[in-house]
Amino acid sequence: MHQMFCLFGRQAGYFYPYIYDCNEFATIQAYTKGLQLPCYGLLIMHRQYLLTQLNAYYTHDKQERVMHAQTLAFVERSKDVFKNWNPEGHITGSAWVLDNDYRHVLLTHHKKLNQWFQLGGHSDGNPETFQVAQREAMEESGLRDINAPNEMIFDIDIHTIPARKGEPEHLHYDIRFLFEADRHTPLQLSDESHALAWVALDQVSEKTNDPSILRMVKKTLALKTT
Repeated sequence: MHQMFCLFGRQAGYFYPYIYDCNEFATIQAYTKGLQLPCYGLLIMHRQYLLTQLNAYYTHDKQERVMHAQTLAFVERSKDVFKNWNPEGHITGSAWVLDNDYRHVLLTHHKKLNQWFQLGGHSDGNPETFQVAQREAMEESGLRDINAPNEMIFDIDIHTIPARKGEPEHLHYDIRFLFEADRHTPLQLSDESHALAWVALDQVSEKTNDPSILRMVKKTLALKTT
């Protein structure tokens, strides 16, 4: 018997199960509505919220517009966008964690990639990308009180992950969200990082020259002036 792993989510005003592993011909009861829906249909449904967010998102510059279009096309054509084993790539969720004054951002020095990045990671099948970003931020920082002013997308990036043993080169379609946390709360390093640091916005360029991170710095500075 083919196994199906489900997580309850909310879409269109009622609760239904997300399917993490199934074939196109499986059916499952949609709870509270009594609907018999094909598994493939549910796979489309659980992409719909992200598609809605992507369609509503306003890009910052030409480079981000290109990546936004590519991400939108990827989510529209692939039913396995949240699964890590998708050979084309997968959706990841990142957290741009600012202190309460919006003067510092929390960065992690990634062990495998040996670079400074925002917090974030794989969806692991979870279609709620905002939740993915928040979960990863908590796991990678040890912080428990991480809040967001809203669940709107803050930034979009696509980056190539180099091939490693047992893992071919692939793309991360990274969806970023803005979070806030107390800079004075003790941090707890995870086994994925060499270091964690609250970095002043005007010093981020000393840690990294990644264009997408510097773009998020510019966005943050613009928020402070509005």
